[in-house]
Amino acid sequence: MGKSLHRNLFSIQPAYAQRITPGDVWQLVYQQLPDLPRENKYISKENGKVAETNTLVNRLIRYHVYTKGRAPIYRLDWKLTLADYLGANEIMYDTTYPGNDSLRENPIDGDKAAIARLTRSQRDALVQVLVNIFNPTTSQNTLSPTPDTTATPSKSTTPQSPQRGGAELLR
Repeated sequence: MGKSLHRNLFSIQPAYAQRITPGDVWQLVYQQLPDLPRENKYISKENGKVAETNTLVNRLIRYHVYTKGRAPIYRLDWKLTLADYLGANEIMYDTTYPGNDSLRENPIDGDKAAIARLTRSQRDALVQVLVNIFNPTTSQNTLSPTPDTTATPSKSTTPQSPQRGGAELLR
């Protein structure tokens, strides 16, 4: 039994979401939300040219995943990140913000302003697109619950007396 389980665990193929890298996601977000501001007018320190691929969504994802260490598959975590940008959650520091080390001008203030200009429905759409991209199986499951997720009532309706144990055993 143990060897069979061991063999099965190592033969599991990686999920699609695990193959997505945060560096690629920003392009998918802009494909689905083309009206989202790009905020990619900043000049690269390295070559002195406009860093067109260093976009608002690219920096938002890097801030979320790498700076804050938040999971990219949960809506709540993305909402917390947006709350950071809106000044309603955690303080964002200039020195650790993505782009600070690679762009001539730190984009943090422009990015905060761009997020603040989004409507609530635009922010909700952004969160949903990000969750769908990073975890496509969850987005399918949240649309309609499966019958297995419904609670089944317990057969006993009489209250049960609490079982003694735990701290009682320490006496």
